[in-house]
Amino acid sequence: MRSTLRWAMAVGVLAVSFGAGAQNTIKVGVIAEFSGPFAAYGEQIEAGMKAYMKQHGDTVAGKKIELITRDTKGPAPDVAKRFAQELITRDKVQFLAGFGLTPNAMAVAPVVSEAKVPMIISNAATSAITTRSPYIARVSMTIPQVSAPMAEWALKNGVKQVYTVVADYGPGIDAETQFTKSFKAGGGEVVGSLRTPLQNPDFSAAIQRVKDAKPQAVFVFLPAGEQGIAFVKSFNERGLAQAGIKLIATGDITDDHVLDAMGDPTLGLITAFHYSAAHDSPENAAFLKAYAAANDPKVGRANFMAAAGYDTMAVIYEVAKKLNGEIDGDKAMAALKGLKWTSPRGPVMIDPETRDIVQTVYIRKVEKKDGKLANVEFDKIADVKDPGK
Repeated sequence: MRSTLRWAMAVGVLAVSFGAGAQNTIKVGVIAEFSGPFAAYGEQIEAGMKAYMKQHGDTVAGKKIELITRDTKGPAPDVAKRFAQELITRDKVQFLAGFGLTPNAMAVAPVVSEAKVPMIISNAATSAITTRSPYIARVSMTIPQVSAPMAEWALKNGVKQVYTVVADYGPGIDAETQFTKSFKAGGGEVVGSLRTPLQNPDFSAAIQRVKDAKPQAVFVFLPAGEQGIAFVKSFNERGLAQAGIKLIATGDITDDHVLDAMGDPTLGLITAFHYSAAHDSPENAAFLKAYAAANDPKVGRANFMAAAGYDTMAVIYEVAKKLNGEIDGDKAMAALKGLKWTSPRGPVMIDPETRDIVQTVYIRKVEKKDGKLANVEFDKIADVKDPGK
């Protein structure tokens, strides 16, 4: 009897201790790709989160911030969904964040709708994601948001015929659709289009088809990282530049993280994007300093995903302040709508209607800056919304 009583009392003490600990913590479940071909996505998002916490501390509104990471190892919707369910029911997270790839984000949408847990998208860029749940907000971008400005810039600069090459998944289809729509609306002609596999693509056939079509330019969207390196290499090896074909793209292809690995063949490449590590502002300088201080140098140069990871924590901290540390799903989403802040990329806002980010889109050219390759901004369009919403 006494042993049973002691056991019951011990369990009660543990429960009280756990409850007190939980009440003093804001847990953020980070679901992303930390291994496999998209490992840099998760690494960069988490590195940006760590940079924010390095700069602003690991407590907000009297609560300790705890990151709990889960590795999907690539596009794995079922795995992402299972992780989300476990993080919500077992780990009692108050936010979900991360999501480098669209299929994983889409799979989690019904989970957060049912649980009423705020979900912050740190990268996945298919336009429709935020429409899948009222508990999703995005701090990264949408692909149409950066594709339309690229079409407009090309038309203004004498490019009238384009061939499109995109990865065959949500963001790639969004890029092809929006670029084509904007380009044709301005009088341009799309002379051909091609979709390539998301995993392990061979670009040799695609490059040859573009070369045979002889367009003025090829518009490209590929997921950041290895694919961009492979495409640019093949583009140069097969002599498309010498044939007078320009390469224009969304900024994923000249991702700051892999720009050095791509090398001088990228010089002069024009892209449209929302962030460059070369962006000249006090906020970006502070971000880059905190990024370097918070992370192992092996993580590499900060890129747009790191900046979005940083902004993910910025909105979580701001919501926590507004709610005095007491996180409620509906109140958190209300606090997110219309939220404005100055990001490392410039002034941004969460659109109160779409829960997508409103931001400046920059036209950039790859140049040497202080002896290193950089995406140097030379034009911009302010307050750009997703044109599809």
